[in-house]
Amino acid sequence: MPKMICFDMDGTIADLYAVPGWLEKLRAEDATPYRDAPPMWDMARLREALIALADDGWEIRVISWLAKDSTPAYKKAVRTAKREWLTRYNFPANKVHLVAYGTTKANAIRNAGAAPGILIDDNKKVRDGWRMGTAIDPLSTDDLPTLLEGLLTE
Repeated sequence: MPKMICFDMDGTIADLYAVPGWLEKLRAEDATPYRDAPPMWDMARLREALIALADDGWEIRVISWLAKDSTPAYKKAVRTAKREWLTRYNFPANKVHLVAYGTTKANAIRNAGAAPGILIDDNKKVRDGWRMGTAIDPLSTDDLPTLLEGLLTE
């Protein structure tokens, strides 16, 4: 069984699409929606579930795309905003991979020589292309922390 779990951010743990005017802001190279997105889950419960997984030997990673068609300066701003979001919500990631839009997410762990893992991502195309283990649609559940607790070994 894989002992690595990888999270997308936008639409998976951060509700980017709930930020008023998010698309217009992104097109204007405004990174604030990435920083200001509300969480999609009870972050205290999610953190507890992730800490329990880490205590059980799981590695926790974030693999998230940067904005589409962005300049180097905007890529830097988006990386900063996403890291601020993860810090604000005290997300317990061992590693954070913030990669160019459209990058094959499996490469973030494959190129590092990491073992297969579970990907949690709202994007069906990304899940279908994940060849490094299992992929889960977080929107298929109304309680992601409970789903994650089910991964714990007894």
